[in-house]
Amino acid sequence: MDSIWRTGIWHQFGAAIDMLDNAILACPEELWGDRTQDQEYWYVTYHALFWLDLYLTGAVEGFVPPAPFTLDELDPAGLLPDRVYTKDELHAYLLHCRTKCQETVNALTDERAQHECVFGKRVMRFGELLLYNMRHVQEHAAQLSLILGQKYGSAPGWVGSAKSMPVGE
Repeated sequence: MDSIWRTGIWHQFGAAIDMLDNAILACPEELWGDRTQDQEYWYVTYHALFWLDLYLTGAVEGFVPPAPFTLDELDPAGLLPDRVYTKDELHAYLLHCRTKCQETVNALTDERAQHECVFGKRVMRFGELLLYNMRHVQEHAAQLSLILGQKYGSAPGWVGSAKSMPVGE
């Protein structure tokens, strides 16, 4: 795959991850673990990171999230994890996912981009899955920013491009 495409994909995918990072860091502690909210801030963050990690893998088979996270997010019952994950735990997960994303995009080849990925009834090529994944991360980063804006009157700003280039660029 042409390095211009890999660089462009990374700049935008990385920017979406950076926006999620900014939303994590901007969240006040009293909101982070507030279980009375319809949209629990910590859980929206966890959900976005779990699926980011899984989709970067390209398949459920063989996927294992880092500790302390489990595969419970795949449970069709849709139950929340047993406890609220801390901001530090989820920030560390974001850093793990950001590195994984950089490495995935940097190593992307035409052959890998054409690989068929299956998630339940969703079937798409890995290249399209990367774009789908980027949109999913951005959706939840925007959702978290909206929550902050509505509750506190301010939210993190737009990130136009990732903070750094992929490894090896």
